[in-house]
Amino acid sequence: MRQHAAGFLSWRVGRPARTIGCMHKTSRRQFHRCLLGGAALLGAPLARGQAAGWPAKPIRIVVPYPPGGFTDVTARLIAQKLQERLGQTVVVDNKAGANGIIGTDAVAKSPADGYTMGVVIAAYAANTTLYPKLPYDPRKDLAAVSLIGLSPLVAAVNNDAPFKTAAELVAYAKGNPGKVSFGSSGNGSAAHLSTEYLKALTGSYMVHIPYRGAAAALTDLMGGQIQLFLDAASGLINPGKSGKVRLIGVASDKRLPALPEVPTFIEQGVAGFTGSTWAGLLAPAGTPREVVRRVSDEVARIVRLDDVKARLEQMGTVPVGGTPEEFEQFIAAETAKWGKVIRDAKVTVE
Repeated sequence: MRQHAAGFLSWRVGRPARTIGCMHKTSRRQFHRCLLGGAALLGAPLARGQAAGWPAKPIRIVVPYPPGGFTDVTARLIAQKLQERLGQTVVVDNKAGANGIIGTDAVAKSPADGYTMGVVIAAYAANTTLYPKLPYDPRKDLAAVSLIGLSPLVAAVNNDAPFKTAAELVAYAKGNPGKVSFGSSGNGSAAHLSTEYLKALTGSYMVHIPYRGAAAALTDLMGGQIQLFLDAASGLINPGKSGKVRLIGVASDKRLPALPEVPTFIEQGVAGFTGSTWAGLLAPAGTPREVVRRVSDEVARIVRLDDVKARLEQMGTVPVGGTPEEFEQFIAAETAKWGKVIRDAKVTVE
C-alpha cells in the first residue's frame, strides 16, 4: 500500500522530465518529507504564475503615521500615480503609533503576495537601535522596494533668538552651554537625532525638549519657549516665508529648490552636517521579486513625472527612485549612522 501511495513525482525544468522517488523502504516521517518536498517544487511555478498576473485586486499601502503629514502626503501622491499606471485600486491605510512601529509591524505580518506594502521614513532606521525588542525583524521580515525621496531638514529659530545664521547658532551654543533649547517631534525622531548629530559635530551643548508631534514644537518655537527646531521643509516653508520663524540653514550638501535663499550648514562652515527624513516603500519579506521589481520601476518613473517632481520639490523633497538593492544599501547606511548617534548621545525612548 505504501509502495503505491509513494509513487514518483515528476516536473519539467526546460529539459526532459526529472523524477524524485519517494522510496518505499523509508520511515513514515521520511516519506512525508519527501512528498512535501515534491509538492513545494510543483508549487514554485504556480507562485511565478501568480506574480505574472499581478495586480488582480486592490493594493494596500500602509502609512505608519496620521493623515496630513510628510509621510502621508508622499504616500498618497505615489499611490494615486501607481493606481493610474497599474490599472488597479491603491488604498492608503493609516496605522499610526509607537514611532511608526505599529504600521510597520502590520506590513511585516501581512501576506507576501504583493498586495500590501508600506511607506516608512528615517525613524524606521533609527528604531532598530532605539528599541531593543521590535515586534518584527527589519532584516528578515521586510524587503526594500524603492526610495521615493529625501527631505533634508531645515533649521528654524525664534525671531527673537540671539543668532540669525547657522554659524552664529553654533558659536552661541558653544559659548553658552545649555542656554539653547531645541524642540523635536519626539524622542528618536529625525529632528531629534539630527540636532544631536549637530551637537556632536560642533562640540556644543543644547537642551532637548521633545514634543508629541511637529505642530506642538513649531507652536512653542514661534512663542519663544524654545529657540531651535529642525524639521522637514514641508512644515517650515510657510512659517518661514510668512516671517513667523527665521530659517537659518539646510542640513544638506545642496540648497533646496523650494528655499533657494537659505544656505546649507556646510556653506556656513559646519562641515559634514547633513540630516534628513526620507520616504521609501517596503514589502513583506518573500514578496515575489517580479512584483517588487515592477513597483520599484514604476516608482522610479513616477517621481520623474513633471507634476510629481514639482509637488515633491515644493515640499522640499528631492525625488530619488532607484532599485530595491540601492534602497536596501541606503537603509543599512542610515541604520548605522543613526545607531552611532543614538549610542553616543545615549538617546533613550520612554
